[in-house]
Amino acid sequence: MSFEIKIPGVGESITEVTVGQWLAEDGAYVEVDDHICELESEKATFELNAEVAGKLQHNAKVGDTLNIGDIVGSIDENIENGKPAAKKQDNHEPKPAQTNEAGKSGKMVEMTVPTVGESITEVTIGNWSKQDGDFVELDEVIAEIESEKATFELTAEAQGYLKIIAKEGETLEIGALICKIEEVEGQPKREESSERKESSSSQSTSENYASGHPSPAANKILAEKGISPSQVKGSGVDGRITKEDAMKAEKKAPEQTSETVKFADTSPTPTRTGERDERRQKMTSLRKTIARRLVSVKNETAMLTTFNEVNMKPIMDIRLKYKDQFKEKFEVGLGFMSFFTTACCVALQEWPDINAKIDGDEIVYSNFCDISIAVSAPKGLVVPVIRNAESMSFDQIEKEIVKLAAKARDGKLSIEEMQGGTFTITNGGVFGSMMSTPIINAPQSAILGMHNIVQRPVAENGEVVIRPMMYVALSYDHRIIDGRQSVSFLVRVKELLEDPTRLLLGV
Repeated sequence: MSFEIKIPGVGESITEVTVGQWLAEDGAYVEVDDHICELESEKATFELNAEVAGKLQHNAKVGDTLNIGDIVGSIDENIENGKPAAKKQDNHEPKPAQTNEAGKSGKMVEMTVPTVGESITEVTIGNWSKQDGDFVELDEVIAEIESEKATFELTAEAQGYLKIIAKEGETLEIGALICKIEEVEGQPKREESSERKESSSSQSTSENYASGHPSPAANKILAEKGISPSQVKGSGVDGRITKEDAMKAEKKAPEQTSETVKFADTSPTPTRTGERDERRQKMTSLRKTIARRLVSVKNETAMLTTFNEVNMKPIMDIRLKYKDQFKEKFEVGLGFMSFFTTACCVALQEWPDINAKIDGDEIVYSNFCDISIAVSAPKGLVVPVIRNAESMSFDQIEKEIVKLAAKARDGKLSIEEMQGGTFTITNGGVFGSMMSTPIINAPQSAILGMHNIVQRPVAENGEVVIRPMMYVALSYDHRIIDGRQSVSFLVRVKELLEDPTRLLLGV
């Protein structure tokens, strides 16, 4: 029995996903709950697990875009540990095989082109998976139909014999007749050719598919180096190429043949200025969404940035004095983000325009502070949200940041953990940025940018002293936030950070 793997629902607003990478090879034996595939939506990456054990078959390729509910693969449950499952002994005499004609009911089921999207009015027949007259089972994939946005699989609505109406390449409107199925009760006579197919399938399963194939991490490293997996010898189980093999691999120079040597002897060799290789890689859905959102923010908002600087010595002195006790009591480190998050929450409540957003012709004010924290993940920038940060203590904020950052790096963030947010904090200082103009995270109206800490000379009480200074930037939507609110907000954040006791006393 073949179990169909369908794209699960991953969020209310998400209608399609892209196959990021297969974690299990085509034809591999998988156990229940094994990670078999990574799916990328416009907001996050999800892992697809095997719901049954058996032999995996890929129905979609890496980079294919599928709708929710589409079939991405199947698992043959009749395969156990890479071998066909043992058939149960039957002491009864075998029953005569049912003929093709015996189960025909005479009822014809008409299949029409289904609705595949609100704005799609017509589709094209890509290719038929079955031939005219073939026996098909209920929910079996029989054809691919292509729209202007994606490719969809057409599944049989009944069990029986297929009669094809529309040809490959033909364009049909939604609701048009595409094929008919003559219903059949029971199974048709088993053909010898199908037995041969099962035999060849079991033989191919017994072959070692791991040999020479890189793991997902190794494949990424080899792609970055521009090295083909065929040039690397795997040291893993059954010859699989491991991450360590990929890291040690070096690109081999092309071998010289006798012809190239002879040519080099008779003609001057051009001076090489370095390799000029190019590599193309398809943009992920997440990266395309980030690009689209950032461009729309620049085009649709009146974005402006104001700057200030913060003397970080008071916070650094507190961390130096209490970080060990803090870690021992709360089992989490005391970082800068808890100070900045708490300071922003206090300032947001004093200047509610910074915490507001535009919705049509209305301004929506929030009496809570859901702080989005920008995190650089392997697949791109993600922005998980700390809910009701205004009511959280320093240790609660630090624990939530650690949890969300770890899930972001592992690609485990859920849609709910990234939705919403009233204000964003981004820290480019961890990468060495001295100053920047961060882009607003729509539909929010403002974002605070942190930068690196640099020892600089500053004037204090008429004297020049060296202090650890940080530039801070507030980008805001000038449509609802005026210069007075933006500058006053940033000055308030500066006051709270330079005198952290204000955070404890609430003044």
